[in-house]
Amino acid sequence: MARWITFSSIVISLSLVLSVIPTFHQAHASSFLTKTSTDGRTYKLYIPSGYTPETPLPLVVMLHGCAQNPDNFAAGTEMNQYAEQYHFLVAYPDQPYSANLSKCWNWFDPLHQSRGSGEPASIARVVNHIKESYSVDSDRVYVGGLSAGGAMSVIMGAAYPDMFAAVGVSSGLEYKAATSSLTAWTVMMNGGPDPVQQGNRAYQAMGSYARVVPVIAFHGTSDYTVYPVNGHQVISQWAQTNDRVSDGSDNNNIDDHADQVENGQVTGGRSYTRSVYKDQAGNIVMEKIIVNGMGHAWSGGTYTGTYTDPTGPEASKMMWNFFQNHPKN
Repeated sequence: MARWITFSSIVISLSLVLSVIPTFHQAHASSFLTKTSTDGRTYKLYIPSGYTPETPLPLVVMLHGCAQNPDNFAAGTEMNQYAEQYHFLVAYPDQPYSANLSKCWNWFDPLHQSRGSGEPASIARVVNHIKESYSVDSDRVYVGGLSAGGAMSVIMGAAYPDMFAAVGVSSGLEYKAATSSLTAWTVMMNGGPDPVQQGNRAYQAMGSYARVVPVIAFHGTSDYTVYPVNGHQVISQWAQTNDRVSDGSDNNNIDDHADQVENGQVTGGRSYTRSVYKDQAGNIVMEKIIVNGMGHAWSGGTYTGTYTDPTGPEASKMMWNFFQNHPKN
């Protein structure tokens, strides 16, 4: 009997010891999963191999263009490959036909241009839904997009500056460039309202969450869907917004005059100009990459997706490099 009691005591003691040892999760292989957020929006989530809940990862939210979906946008931009290489999560919210017959984000509709309403609120819920199940570094959540997705990424930066550390825009438009479907076609060709005016409106939209939001923008000189003037306006608008945020004054502390201009050439491909915009402390706040001869497309990438130009500089890589240099805090 004594031996049995002793053995039982050992078993009980061992169980107590094991119960307080922390459980470490096994690293997973990469996966590309279909998810549904709390409001019913479907999205795809790429999880790089080696992910464990113990290590919070950056999250890049990618907003597709019209007539696209998460799968072909991921394939064309190759953002998942960079996520695997540099170890970050990528989310691709899907815009259904029921919301827009062309699968465009409704960037031109006032119902979808503000914090807490419409599509911006739904995209924010996707981020929060991911945070509920995965370990995300809240200081390194970013948003980027193409065309209508690029225009919506601008809105997300103004509506949720507390959520998104930086913004990437490809073939997009300035904040609230249009306020109806009819005016959308006009501004896509001719540009939107005065970027200073729209910059002030974006600053007002930030409200108590206002902070300088770094922005990188790409545009092709031969884009005849969203004309190049819009790419320039994106930077001018954000220069005004960030100038107002930086010290509360409209004093050109940050402006749209490039502090540095570099010319580049893709081997066997397109030439481009990279303009860099800094604050008074010398920190890079904005970048603009103008790709010579490129149409309405994501620069770089592959033809396995849609609306890409593989002969241009690799926008996904350049965007990620910009993002990782601009955490929120």
